[in-house]
Amino acid sequence: MSNEFSFENEQYRKTYWHTCSHVLAQAVKRLYPDVKLAIGPAIDEGFYYDMDSPISFTPDVLENIEKEMKKICKEKIKLERFELPRAEALELMKEEPYKVELINDLPEDAPISFYKQGDFTDLCAGPHLDSTGRIKGNAIKLLSCTGAYWRGNEHNKMLQRIYGIAFPKKDELDAFLKEKEEAKKRDHNKLGRDLEYFNTVDCIGQGLPILLPKGARVIQLLQRWVEDVEQEHGYLLTKTPLMAKRDLYRISGHWDHYLDGMFILGDPYDETKECFALRPMTCPFQYQVYLNRARSYRDLPMRLGETSTLFRNEDSGEMHGLIRVRQFTISEGHLVLRPDQLEQEFADCLWLAKYCLDTVGLLDQCTFRFSQWDPANPNNKYEGTAEQWNEAQRVMGEILDKLGVKYDIGIDEAAFYGPKLDIQYKNVYGKEDTLVTIQIDMLLAEKFGMYYTDKDGEKKLPYIIHRTSLGCYERTLAYLIETYAGALPTWMAPEQVRILPITDRAADYAYEVAAKLKKSKFRVEVDASSNTLRYKIRNAQTEKIPYMIIVGDKDMENQTISIRHRSGEDLGAMSYAEFEALLKDVVDSKAKK
Repeated sequence: MSNEFSFENEQYRKTYWHTCSHVLAQAVKRLYPDVKLAIGPAIDEGFYYDMDSPISFTPDVLENIEKEMKKICKEKIKLERFELPRAEALELMKEEPYKVELINDLPEDAPISFYKQGDFTDLCAGPHLDSTGRIKGNAIKLLSCTGAYWRGNEHNKMLQRIYGIAFPKKDELDAFLKEKEEAKKRDHNKLGRDLEYFNTVDCIGQGLPILLPKGARVIQLLQRWVEDVEQEHGYLLTKTPLMAKRDLYRISGHWDHYLDGMFILGDPYDETKECFALRPMTCPFQYQVYLNRARSYRDLPMRLGETSTLFRNEDSGEMHGLIRVRQFTISEGHLVLRPDQLEQEFADCLWLAKYCLDTVGLLDQCTFRFSQWDPANPNNKYEGTAEQWNEAQRVMGEILDKLGVKYDIGIDEAAFYGPKLDIQYKNVYGKEDTLVTIQIDMLLAEKFGMYYTDKDGEKKLPYIIHRTSLGCYERTLAYLIETYAGALPTWMAPEQVRILPITDRAADYAYEVAAKLKKSKFRVEVDASSNTLRYKIRNAQTEKIPYMIIVGDKDMENQTISIRHRSGEDLGAMSYAEFEALLKDVVDSKAKK
């Protein structure tokens, strides 16, 4: 088979999956004729079809649909493309209201194409395989059904979305399903709840997780560590309000470019009354620190850092555990600097982000995206002129190339005021989100009148770098849970040691050891329950506790402790001093175990 028709070829793979979505739709219409079809594209991993159905697509129903799909593949039905004038297209699709809406939304001169396969015809631009026989029926699997608003708009009707996957060979499907089962075991949305790191409550709201004591402790440890690291690198700590009047956001441009993404307190369109908004980012607040007094070139660079709580009105369909939420905390900072300082400060920001990500164990799986503006959409989304954007992107591109950063380019992914380097990460299901950003801003300083006096006595505008060291702490915690399958490195584990007395007689000794460890700032608990030792060990392993100390009569007599690691490794008996030294070395080195 040539590469053109190989599953390694992305275009062929998408064509294969797109054809599978039509086979899915045909199978549904055969079994449930009253179902109304919406859209069914290929996606990065498989395909889906949105449907308005009078029945629920339960697992049993999906199994029946899957069997019908396999029959259609065996029938080797030819796929034929044809076009129709608008009036005839609307007549053909008159029983399919969602297709009629799509046709009516097409430009007048746009071709209206269809694909016919036997008794089934669908509105589609294609491309498709030439026959359903090209699809291997025994390598098709319908994975799930979820809700999805028509056209992604929560004001529209909720449809049912069936997800599926298919491969040319059965063993490829088996490998994929095995990989997905492993992903489920690591999914932070389940594992994080099972281990009691966080939960969500309906009466509080979607995207507003409750951090339970374990999750809150991990984030506190990360925040304190990042703040200390930033202080060592010359950052000045700030603490700014969680909200401001709309006047501030008008100056920054957020009111014009980000209003839909903000939580508003008051009527945004009533100019006779005060209106506030919860902050979606910290930059316009931190600028006030710079503006507190006149600045000289000697004051620059000024590095401002803050552990910021932010609020963004994300779409309900985008919410996912701790990865995408409406309130989150971030290691946000802004550097105000002279143009001649830009390259070095940007490099230092990148080094710091990579250092933090490497220390927590996420860097190896990160990718980099150079997010740029879209020149075709300048007026509605972006501030500044084409010349300003081209200059900012030229400078940033030169810095990235000089630093040897390997990146993809993301058009229309920039902030409204400047280009950025996005450090990307994928969750266990392959969904990519931004973990850290470093942005060059040549526009907002002028909006806020952030001048400095240069050595020649002239007033000049600085550049600004917007950046994070570790990004959103909630999202970072989610990725840590998935990366380590819940077994977080000892230095950040909410509970580092659990002491397990074998007998009631050993309980007092266990509490003595715990008191010593706590005095040395280690996080330790004692399980003095009446459960068997085997049960206590299994429970500690299930909770991913890094170290277990087992104490019995012999340990009391010899003044020793017996150490067991969560991996199952028996480290044997040792003195308290030996174990404390071992634990201190693991924690201080921030070892990934």
